[in-house]
Amino acid sequence: MLAKKTLARREAPGGGAGDRRDALRISELSLAVGTGERAIPLLAGVTVRVGRGETVGLVGESGSGKSLTARTALGMLPRGARATGGVTVSDVDVLAAGRRELRELRRTRVSMIFQDPRASINPVRRIGDYLTEGLRARGVPARAAAERALDLLDQVGIRDPGGAVRRFPHEFSGGMLQRVVIAGALSTEPELLLADEPTTALDVTTQAEVVGLLKEMQRAHGTGMLFVTHDLDLAAAVCDRVYVMYAGRIVEEAASASLFGAPAHPYTRALLEASPSVHGDKVEIRAIRGRPRALAESPSGCSFRDRCPLAGDECAETVPDHRPHGTSLVACLRPEQVTP
Repeated sequence: MLAKKTLARREAPGGGAGDRRDALRISELSLAVGTGERAIPLLAGVTVRVGRGETVGLVGESGSGKSLTARTALGMLPRGARATGGVTVSDVDVLAAGRRELRELRRTRVSMIFQDPRASINPVRRIGDYLTEGLRARGVPARAAAERALDLLDQVGIRDPGGAVRRFPHEFSGGMLQRVVIAGALSTEPELLLADEPTTALDVTTQAEVVGLLKEMQRAHGTGMLFVTHDLDLAAAVCDRVYVMYAGRIVEEAASASLFGAPAHPYTRALLEASPSVHGDKVEIRAIRGRPRALAESPSGCSFRDRCPLAGDECAETVPDHRPHGTSLVACLRPEQVTP
């Protein structure tokens, strides 16, 4: 497991962009599929901001809406979905953009690293074709694109780049193929990088190498990164700020040091108590009772109340607004009972 460290906090939770243009700003995003009584809500009032050069974590259990939120930055909405709110990537209104504008955005300003590298690369095309395709689409000459591909492979630690560009995806291990995917994502020097569980299928040693590589490449290009993960230790190690997501809603936002040292939402605290760690004193691992909820099946009021040990009758009345508590913005009626 990576050694836990925390990078300096850049801005207060919920603060403005300061003198720096945001790489990503999602504002009060709600998403549903279907119409009328058959409409199924997926996301509700999601607000996420990633500054230029900043690493922002998005954590939560499977099914909480993390990957769906990340994909909205690319305009990759489910078929038949209706979205309200705002999604802006480097001043481009993603929800209002047409196909041509979205294609240009994905090609030049934003890249995504998916969970499974083998599912995101065409298995019948050589690695060199994968790396040069985007560059050629931007008008880069063939020879220059090929040289850029070799340079990228060298930067991500692939031995013999000249031989690697002639190989097919199945000839690489999972860790090496993830490096290739990272090289492809960074080939256009994007302003925003969406990393969706990029180390889930990797062993611990390879995980550390891949995360270190991401951070190094990010610093070199000033790229903003949204890092989606369920690994809390990993989020603490690499992220400046962290959003905690449950049942299609953001329930807490804080700088990494504050969030993992003094959580303000019962769900955040429950995640930490349920996560084994090699750091600090030995503590009992406590499972979160019940099961994760999708937004469509959430109870009235606070979505977490049926699993929360602090829930009371008032928690069923309305969805809690986000309010400051300590250094967090938290959607809870009783944060003082979580962090006395």
